[in-house]
Amino acid sequence: MNELHKAPSKKLLAVFAHPDDETFICGGTLAKYASEGVEITLVSATRGEMGRRMGNPPYINRETMPAIREMELRRACDTLGIRHLTFFDIRDKTVEFVDQNRLIGSIADMIHEVDPDVVLTFHEKLGGHPDHCAIGKATTAAFKQTEHKGSLYFISFGDMMKQPERYGYTPKDVVEIDVQAHLEAKLAAFRDHRCQTEIDEWVWEEDQKALARFGSYEYFLKGSPEVVGQQRSDLFLVK
Repeated sequence: MNELHKAPSKKLLAVFAHPDDETFICGGTLAKYASEGVEITLVSATRGEMGRRMGNPPYINRETMPAIREMELRRACDTLGIRHLTFFDIRDKTVEFVDQNRLIGSIADMIHEVDPDVVLTFHEKLGGHPDHCAIGKATTAAFKQTEHKGSLYFISFGDMMKQPERYGYTPKDVVEIDVQAHLEAKLAAFRDHRCQTEIDEWVWEEDQKALARFGSYEYFLKGSPEVVGQQRSDLFLVK
């Protein structure tokens, strides 16, 4: 196809709280879409400097942790195919306490700049960690504030959304992404986050044993009206 007539790349903006959220929760999905040519931008609100894991045996300390976690995240981004990375430089474990209007404004600016087809973030109540919930709440507010034409989805942990009724949702609210072909990239990205995963022996077992620990699917809750009732196997709407 002539370069001038190529269809524009699809774009995905992921707004998360910590280095490793992108890998541990939805690394297979990000690797899948990157392999299909989707341009992915990742926002990490913090550098995870309050994390308790420091390698096994420890090779970092509280002072060196921010720089090392950033370095490991950049490696994971390369592994998964994430093209752009931005930090908001919020102190770890304080996302819920920062000026929310400023945070929403920063995310809205990213939405305007990236113009994504898909926005991923945490659910403000099902995110688990307070930082997760806070960044999800702010991203949802920014998405609504910008009246963005793209689609919003919430990431979920493991296979919790195989039974969405437990959380007040139905199967029609869930998108199920087949990531079986991208688990090797996900495992490699786990290993890139060395200080966080060295304590987990299974991550460092022989590849096939480690890969067997991953599920074949990653699950997302629909967060914007236009995706309700749409397909359950792709985050991008058919246009």
